[in-house]
Amino acid sequence: MALGLTVEDINLSFYPSKFLRMMMDIKNNIKHNSTKITKLNYDTLQNSVDKCIHRLFEKQVERTPEAIAVVLDNQKISYKELNQKANQLAHHLISLGAKPDMLIGICMERSIDLIIGLLGILKAGGAYLPIDLSYPQDRLAFMIEDANTSLLITQKGLLENIPHSKATNIYLDEFNFHDKNSSNPDIKINSNNLAYVIYTSGSTGKPNGVMVTHKNVERLFQSTEPWFNFNEKDVWSFFHSYAFDFSVWEIWGALIYGGKVVVVPYLLSRSPEAFYDLLVREKVTVLNQTPSAFYQLIQAEGIKDNTNKLTLRYVIFGGEALNLAALNPWFEKHGDQKPRLINMYGITETTVHVTYRPLTSKDINSGSVIGIPIPDLQVYILNEQLKEVPVSETGEMYVGGAGLARGYLNRPELNKV
Repeated sequence: MALGLTVEDINLSFYPSKFLRMMMDIKNNIKHNSTKITKLNYDTLQNSVDKCIHRLFEKQVERTPEAIAVVLDNQKISYKELNQKANQLAHHLISLGAKPDMLIGICMERSIDLIIGLLGILKAGGAYLPIDLSYPQDRLAFMIEDANTSLLITQKGLLENIPHSKATNIYLDEFNFHDKNSSNPDIKINSNNLAYVIYTSGSTGKPNGVMVTHKNVERLFQSTEPWFNFNEKDVWSFFHSYAFDFSVWEIWGALIYGGKVVVVPYLLSRSPEAFYDLLVREKVTVLNQTPSAFYQLIQAEGIKDNTNKLTLRYVIFGGEALNLAALNPWFEKHGDQKPRLINMYGITETTVHVTYRPLTSKDINSGSVIGIPIPDLQVYILNEQLKEVPVSETGEMYVGGAGLARGYLNRPELNKV
């Protein structure tokens, strides 16, 4: 049975960007009784409480100021200290002209200072533009020029590797926090303001900067909360590049719920054996992985003698198609209930995730199942005439709803429907 909806059934008036067309051929084999298309009520969107990422974090600071927010090896920082340092940086950024929706570049190694930098940008009212030096230089140069950022937070030792720009550099490794205001800045922004811009891979041409708002991120966690019940006891690994939107889920998922972020250094992330040991040592409960990285972790586990010491509650997949048969060794050792393995499909333009599918050992002979839409999103399989396609015929996936980004930076022609 088909999804039972045609394009004429959809009320476009309440979609932030109407439709996002995701150019991916898939088979329409989702049955109506397992995938419910939820139409979001317009009034629900209009009456939603304005919540910004940093304000949600500040509420956790008030609740548990002495709780550990971020750890890296032997370094750690509490919610209170993280908030104070982010505030001190934010006030400095404001003195340099930071304002709502202003893009502020950040180019740093994975560290506690990186988290301070991201929070400081948001608290100053700006939106962060992550610049990962592992990317090709021509890509980085294009991003910096296209975003036209006038401020860049970085480290002195990285400067020679950053493409030249007119931006004012703030070196966080030399920054004097102590003579700055440590109170929460009183900046007049709301959840419709930008939180970050992450550039696409550019596989179909030039990279495009995707503009994501605070509301896009806040509703992602609000809409998925009944599925996960994240809390202050959760420990999240920050495994991915902060220029990859999986990191949005990893960092803010921990800090919004009062949990702990475990920063995974880049070199350690390249060693499945060392990463496995970190998961055990830090008692990580929420692990987010691309399938290819997790397959290597399964292999690493095969040579370990501490496989019963994992404390994982969830393993959440994203970023790639999932080969379910490759999970069989994991299911044989751990079962399929603790931890729960979840497949979540999504792209940058839809704020990290679109769908949700808990996996069981019975799925190992299935294809890369992606599950049901997040409740405030709508998914349709349409043909070139924007009509739904029959079951088992190839179509393209269209997504509507509250997760759609504001649009592409400086690309008005791509933002037209």
